[in-house]
Amino acid sequence: MSGNKISIEELREQFDNDVERFADERIGQTTTVDAGLALSMIEESIFRLSPNAKRMCDIGCGAGNFSLRVARKLPQLKLTLLDLSRPMLERANQRLAAEGFLVEESIQSDIAQAVLPENRFDVVLAAASLHHLRTRADWKSVFARVYRSLVSGGSFWIWDLIRHENETIEAVQKERYAEYLTGLKDKAYQEHVFEYIERSDSPETVAFLMHALEEAGFREIDLLHKNVVFAALFARKD
Repeated sequence: MSGNKISIEELREQFDNDVERFADERIGQTTTVDAGLALSMIEESIFRLSPNAKRMCDIGCGAGNFSLRVARKLPQLKLTLLDLSRPMLERANQRLAAEGFLVEESIQSDIAQAVLPENRFDVVLAAASLHHLRTRADWKSVFARVYRSLVSGGSFWIWDLIRHENETIEAVQKERYAEYLTGLKDKAYQEHVFEYIERSDSPETVAFLMHALEEAGFREIDLLHKNVVFAALFARKD
């Protein structure tokens, strides 16, 4: 799966230099098909499922967009932010503090290597971040650590780029995504996004993700939304 992908160090540098673009709350709601719909659905579901949640961890928090969305509904949350990029973490902290939300801990780390505290979080979310994992072993390791980090009844929410097992279906869905991106801007933009994905990302299939979540111990695993090459998933710890 890893192929000739850029290194973690190159990925970190890339994000270090792109903080302000990711500090725009509209980012990810154009290039990513149905992001606005999926993230709003996750945000509202967290609010209804865990109205008394005390702690949340945002994996790959970027400049804090998703943490802000959830914290506005659940202002009592104590937040743990995790990101590869120190400038991203600093910007996320700044923006959350400006709205009066409490960041309990900031962790600069590759999620493949990060140590998460056990039995601590009511909610863990990962929005458009786990596709940077390079191997299936990495995915399984992360899911196991997320599971251990959740309290009983805690929930895990994923929104991410995915791929398809069947090559024909994958080709059809990539063509649909190419049409979407070209319509959004132009052919050059579509080619730029596809080149970026080829160099930087290692998406997995929904079938694998759901099986790996079950192996980690999760229950109530559900596919919340799927369109083209993006999907939202939910899993809960007993």
